[in-house]
This record gives sequence, C-alpha cells and structure tokens, in this order.
Amino acid sequence: MRKSILLAASLAIATPAHAWGPVGHRITGAIADENLSGLARANVRLLLGTEDLAEAATWPDDMKSDPDVFWQKQASPWHYVTVAGEDYNASDRPAAGDAMTALSRFTATLRDLKSAPDDKRLALRFIVHIIGDLHQPLHAGTGSDRGGNTVSVTWFGKPTNLHSVWDSALIEQRSLSYSEYAAWLSRSITPADVIAWNERDPAVWIHESIALRKTIYPADPALSWDYAYAHRTEIDDRLKHAGVRIAAYLNWVFDTPLPAKTTAKR
Repeated sequence: MRKSILLAASLAIATPAHAWGPVGHRITGAIADENLSGLARANVRLLLGTEDLAEAATWPDDMKSDPDVFWQKQASPWHYVTVAGEDYNASDRPAAGDAMTALSRFTATLRDLKSAPDDKRLALRFIVHIIGDLHQPLHAGTGSDRGGNTVSVTWFGKPTNLHSVWDSALIEQRSLSYSEYAAWLSRSITPADVIAWNERDPAVWIHESIALRKTIYPADPALSWDYAYAHRTEIDDRLKHAGVRIAAYLNWVFDTPLPAKTTAKR
C-alpha cells in the first residue's frame, strides 16, 4: 500500500504544469468573450470562426502532446515566468524565453497587418492562454520547486502536489461545468470592476500573482475543506481578473491601430 501511495505521489509531481487546467482556462476565455469590444469580437471571429475564446484558451496545452520540436522544445517555457524577488525583471529572462517574451512576440504578430492568418490564429490562442497562465500564482514561481510541482500534498486524502491543487483541484471541487462557473463569476463582475481591472501591463498581473503565491503554501500538507474555503475567494478573483484582462488586452490589440511607418526624406 505504501509503495502505491508513493508511486501515485511521484506521478503527480512529474505531471507537467498546465496553468488552471482546462476548466479554469475555459472559464477565463468565456468571461473574456463577454467583455470583448465589437471590433475585437469581429477580429476574433474572423480568425477563429466558430471557435470561441473558451475553446481557444486550452489549445496551447492541448498541443503539448504534439511531437513536433516546436511544441516539445521551443514553446515549452512559454507558460510561466520565474521571479525570485517581488517583481518580474526583464534581465532575468532565460535564453529560451518565458511567458512574457512569448506574449510580446505573439502580440506583435497579431498586430502586424502582414502576418499570415495561420500565424495570427496561433498568436491569438497563445495570448488568451498566456494571460490566463500569468494569473495563476504558481506560474510566477521562484524557480525552487517548479511552481509547486515538487511540493507534495494530499487533496482530500489523495496524493498530489500544490501546483495541481491550484491548476484543477480547487476549481473542480466546486462541481460546476466551465460554463456554469463562468456564468456564476460573470454575474458578480460589475462595470466598476471591469474599469478597475482594465490593466494591460503583464508586470502588474505577475506582481499580483507573486503576492498571492506567498500566502498559499500550506503548513499542513493534508488539504481538504479548510484549505478550499480559505482560498475560494482568491481563486475566483484570479479567474475573473484573467477573463476581464484577456478581453481588455484583445480590445487594445484590435482597437488600437499600429503607428504608421514614416519614410525618411532624402
């Protein structure tokens, strides 16, 4: 019995990080869909057709099983940042890149009128996903425990790790579909909230995640109702903020024209 428990724990720790998990990402995408401007909505539909942002939000994680070197090597670090201090520092970026470098890259692609439609679709899906990732507190990790993946805990008696608890377990414990959960959260988002959360600077999102990250490491690794209750409001707030900010970011991308290029006079 002990061997089987240890094996289950090791497998849980070895599981790759997927910020929020599919349900959480779909929640943020669904909330974002409700807050798009008319122009942004038209551009999204032009690129994605019948695919909404809830579906697009999980795509970069869905593609992690693709054996292509792009997904196995190049895109792998684009789901998180490593921040040892209080704030993200561009000078600390790894050579392979991170979520911040990827967000900058894909934003440029999406705003470039000359970008191919396939490249824009890839960029749009990644932008929706990355903004969600940066609102998950353990995707702004210190680099010491793989964003909580090596922090062993039990969730209602079952071996897992802290990252998995925040990715999925806390959300799935509510026993709601992503659409039910998104509708529930959306009803509590006021116009004042949308205005207050209209923050497009990812460094601010990361700073908020770091502040929350410091409060979520448990003293007792046996997690159940008390832990879920203590962090329920926090996880709901991060999902709501992420959804509103995905929309705010896309509204800016599509509503703000690129500055016209000037030709130097001879």
